[in-house]
Amino acid sequence: MGVPKFYRWISERYPCLSEVVKEHQIPEFDNLYLDMNGIIHQCSHPNDEDVHFRISEEKIFADIFHYLEVLFRIIKPRKVFFMAVDGVAPRAKMNQQRGRRFRSAKEAEEKIKKALDKGEVLPTEARFDSNCITPGTDFMARLQEQLKYFVHNKISTDKLWQNVHVYLSGHETPGEGEHKIMEFIRSENAKPGHNPNTRHCLYGLDADLIMLGLTSHEPNFSLLREEVRFGGKKSQKRITAPEETTFHLLHLSLMREYIDYEFSDLKNHIGSDYDLERIIDDWILMGFLVGNDFIPHLPHLHINHDALPLLYKTYISILPSVGGYLNENGHLNLRNFEKYLEKLAEFDREHFSEVFVDLKWFESKVGNKYLNEAAGLAAEKEAAMKVKGKEAVVEDEEEEDDIFETEFRQYKRTYYMTKMGVDVVSDEFLAKQARCYVEGIQWILHYYYHGVQSWSWYYPYHYAPFLSDIRNISGLKLTFELGKPFMPFQQLLAVLPAASMELLPQCYRHLMTSESSPIIENYPLDFKTDLNGKQQEWEAVVLIPFIDERCLLAAMEPCNSKLTKEENARNCHTECIVYTYDSELDFTYTSSLPQLFPNIVHCHARQERIPMDAWQVPLDHVSRRIDRSALYFCGFPTLQHIRHKVGVCLCWTVCDDVAAQVLGKSVFVNWPHLEEARIIAVSDGETKFCLEEPPGVQRVYDRPSTPPPTKVICLSDKEQKDWVKDVQGITEHFLKRKGIVVTETYVVLYGQLLTGRKYVPKANGVVELEKQWAKQVLPFAYQTVVKDIKAFYSSLTSFKSLNELFPQATTVFMVGNPYYGAMGEVQDSSDVIKDGRVRVVFNVPHEPQLEPLIQNQHKYCVKYSPGYILASRLGITSYLVSRFSGSIFIGRGSKKNPCGEQRANVGLNLKFNKKNEEVPGYTKRTEKEWLYSAAVEELLAEYLDRFSEVFDSVSRNSHDDVFYEDDIWPGEDQNGAEKVAEITSWLKSHPVSSISRASCDLQVLDSAIVERIEEAVEKTKVRKSTKKVRVTVKPHLLYRPLEQQQGVVPDPDAEYRLFDRVVNIRESFTVPLGLRGTVIGIKGAEREAEVLYEVLFDEEFAGGLIIRSSSPRGYRLPPCALINLSHGARADHISYKLTAIVKPQPVAGANFNSHRHLSGLNHSPRSPFIPTQVSGIGEGDFGLVVCQVKFSTGLMVHGPQCPSENDAKEKAAFFALQRLNSVGSSFPLPPPLYPGMGQIRPPPLGAMAPMFNQQGLPSIPVYLLSSIFLWALITVFM
Repeated sequence: MGVPKFYRWISERYPCLSEVVKEHQIPEFDNLYLDMNGIIHQCSHPNDEDVHFRISEEKIFADIFHYLEVLFRIIKPRKVFFMAVDGVAPRAKMNQQRGRRFRSAKEAEEKIKKALDKGEVLPTEARFDSNCITPGTDFMARLQEQLKYFVHNKISTDKLWQNVHVYLSGHETPGEGEHKIMEFIRSENAKPGHNPNTRHCLYGLDADLIMLGLTSHEPNFSLLREEVRFGGKKSQKRITAPEETTFHLLHLSLMREYIDYEFSDLKNHIGSDYDLERIIDDWILMGFLVGNDFIPHLPHLHINHDALPLLYKTYISILPSVGGYLNENGHLNLRNFEKYLEKLAEFDREHFSEVFVDLKWFESKVGNKYLNEAAGLAAEKEAAMKVKGKEAVVEDEEEEDDIFETEFRQYKRTYYMTKMGVDVVSDEFLAKQARCYVEGIQWILHYYYHGVQSWSWYYPYHYAPFLSDIRNISGLKLTFELGKPFMPFQQLLAVLPAASMELLPQCYRHLMTSESSPIIENYPLDFKTDLNGKQQEWEAVVLIPFIDERCLLAAMEPCNSKLTKEENARNCHTECIVYTYDSELDFTYTSSLPQLFPNIVHCHARQERIPMDAWQVPLDHVSRRIDRSALYFCGFPTLQHIRHKVGVCLCWTVCDDVAAQVLGKSVFVNWPHLEEARIIAVSDGETKFCLEEPPGVQRVYDRPSTPPPTKVICLSDKEQKDWVKDVQGITEHFLKRKGIVVTETYVVLYGQLLTGRKYVPKANGVVELEKQWAKQVLPFAYQTVVKDIKAFYSSLTSFKSLNELFPQATTVFMVGNPYYGAMGEVQDSSDVIKDGRVRVVFNVPHEPQLEPLIQNQHKYCVKYSPGYILASRLGITSYLVSRFSGSIFIGRGSKKNPCGEQRANVGLNLKFNKKNEEVPGYTKRTEKEWLYSAAVEELLAEYLDRFSEVFDSVSRNSHDDVFYEDDIWPGEDQNGAEKVAEITSWLKSHPVSSISRASCDLQVLDSAIVERIEEAVEKTKVRKSTKKVRVTVKPHLLYRPLEQQQGVVPDPDAEYRLFDRVVNIRESFTVPLGLRGTVIGIKGAEREAEVLYEVLFDEEFAGGLIIRSSSPRGYRLPPCALINLSHGARADHISYKLTAIVKPQPVAGANFNSHRHLSGLNHSPRSPFIPTQVSGIGEGDFGLVVCQVKFSTGLMVHGPQCPSENDAKEKAAFFALQRLNSVGSSFPLPPPLYPGMGQIRPPPLGAMAPMFNQQGLPSIPVYLLSSIFLWALITVFM
């Protein structure tokens, strides 16, 4: 059900409700529900404005599957994944469906006619008729088969799906998708063992999902939907790829609190009787009064005319006096509801009093009260009976009131006569109107709280009665007869227009077109629409007759016997199916589209049918009312954590010991959408308390026994100004984005946001899941920070040991040299795991040679020039270059006499200043100016040649924002509208219209360079040279793709550049695991976790994007999804620079012997040891081994041959130290590592002390040992 403009209204009134979905901050959900029809429409007809658009059915299916995969990966449900497709709807919904489909067919016909009149040549293939997305059509039957295949395939092949119950409620199961979902939620809620902390996520586009979610009274409920940009043009290109889509999470936990604030005044009036859950129920009821899919809106009650504040204000005023609530768990309290409507009816009179003045003025001008002749005659008769001497001046106040009431009644009569076509507006008619409307409200309440209570009931009018006419309703007896849902073909004939008759079985089609058909009047070829107070055409009432159910079924009866076997199979109702993974089940699932989707050879999906009435709950069922506990579920925000006033204003008393409270500890920031952060500094604008930690250390000091190392500094003048800017930025963000007024800030905290958690190897083969923090430091106002709350984190199984973390056959990636970024598979490591080692076989593919391309990239880059250079070449001014490369609007009529507000944009739209966007290959923005390519020059030259008069007009009127047709083409024989249509048609036909724009902050490689990268990659593929090497590796140099570690950057030190080679290390995502590619774009962001890299991968893959490439092999990925291969190569090959340095790791544990400790340096990307003997396929742990130590001067020191690598390293280290002693002070000293520290000089070496003592700990102090290694070397080979 849709509630027009409702989503926009609540988004603006309650700004904290929704947040942009960030991959690394998705809360953990138990259940994910999809209202599938929005996805189906999105993937099948993304742009109805484009009459040239064509799409194959196979492409639609593939896109739907991909969309489902992306949504599943975003949310990652733990227990339930529910996909609900709309089945046969209740009769009450069919009126809206019918109107929508008739309008859709008419609009499509008009667009095609307009295109043909312009001389456009349309494709010969049939266009996709969106009306086929209706239960019972061939398309829906085929889609259902493919959805079954998709579920079987994912459960059999994707680990993430195998622990989840997957429900598929298809088009054969009666009911709207979202209401089938709510049936399931209600049935789960009614079970004795229901977990009240179940976390729900419902995906869908309809605004009423907010109301549906609130009816569940579940505390942890969020809605997932695509970003809605309000005020955009209907013709705006819709984004179809889910990766390109911005998703929003709307949190009903916050909606509940906002409703509490909205009606907080009631607490003072009804005291302990105030019940938020009951208030929420009444809030849902009030939302129905502004119109929905089942009943029309009340006259003049429009959301964009502040209808909702009026409803709320009225509710607050009457509730204390009625002695109860309006909506009693889906049952309408008619006595209380009548009192509410009586008070609300005052709005009718207030609205008419405004209209009354206008009517009086109009009467004085035209001499007649009413435009409608029949209504006017009726009014005159009544006036003649009740009012004598109309021409006399009425001065008495009572007589004036009588006239007002008379006019008011006649005003309403006019409405009923003109809108509903009645001749006499009797008391019986008004009573029937009131009963129908209240009956409709009760039917909807049942539908939302208890499910369908009548399949056959519907509201029999296009319009609703006036509020003041809904009277005497408290004594009504409202009962419904359940009946049965329509069969699919009955619904098709009830809702489809004749233009879509091809979607029906052949035997029924004549009923829509034959003049002798008994129901032919139900299919008008032309019909009227009525805006009825609305502004948008899509909101208009479609004035077509209602279907008579008995006539329809009687007309169909003779044709039913002519249905084929296949058609009869489609015309039925079936149950919902639940799928689960069963490892013992193994069979071949046959695909119905083997050319697109291969057979599933090993299918492990078990299915079970659920009876259609299994989820029904009794009418007296009450959803459990739960108070939120002190436990905080991360990702489900609440306003309750910080003291504030409704408004919303924060106030806080600054404590003297803020630094002692929070420094070095983790707190929650960005209230109310809380994120965890580690505080590293506290400042009051004059003094700053900072953590004093070694570089790279990010520790949380949460134990009293380990206070944080702190230093105190006084801020300089510049730093004090920066502090003030930080405060201003925080205050502005809270006010403009969240609608929260932050009172004066005295203390600012500086923190690093949590990026994720990572397994870190400890002593004795133990691993721990540690929190990882961003490098970027952000400011937060102290009074907006939440401390001392219990947070619930993932319940996923965590690993405790190396054996569990790296079992055999596990996929891992190397984050040390050599083989940096290589993907490998863990082998049997039982013999080395006790030494803290893991045996891996890595695949090392041959990399494409991009160096020549990098050196010669200037030859292929698009050349950009300032506007004045293009202007001089074209013989025009630089002003015209600037204007025409942007937007130019042409209106109807002339400047002196404009006609309407319709405007056409005839600019090239190649630059967007406000949005900071450019079009790669055409425009580029610098700090000072816009630059243009030769392609823009060619385009402008053609434009100038075709339509020079537009350039002349813009040049003459340079100060105007809008230009007009009649001013540009003033001749009588010139048709300005045709000229504008010709320009827009030419612009649309040009390739530039389909090129996507990019942020000006995006560094990109031009398409010509991308093309050559593709060529280089293809040349490398011909060689097919991939070698395998087997090595034993320290576990801290291995990265295992794990769900618990998503969001963690594998190598935080990696820096990215254009042309860098990267590898995807995310599993179960669109890009295949281990696929390599090249960085062709870098999109910066305020937060490092939100940086995106455009990557051109070496292979095509399902879901790939075309990003300046010839095929769909591109994708945009965050740094947590990549390992930068080029960074590893840079760290490995730069000589004479201390870029590969590591300090020996001291080991906690007394029983760690020297061999084990020395092995800790093995395979480190900064290890000075170079084992020269390699046997087998690369393993270096057997045979005789010689180690070398290479100095930064190029000098190489060889150790003796040893039976083991550990011995070889120890002997080589001994030789290296002796060599250092022998060269003495003549050895070149390295530069200082840290400012303020002198150069490190070698220690005087006499007789050598053992490097390691009996406990395996360094005998030489760690800093001294480190300085030796820093001073010698350093390049690493294995």
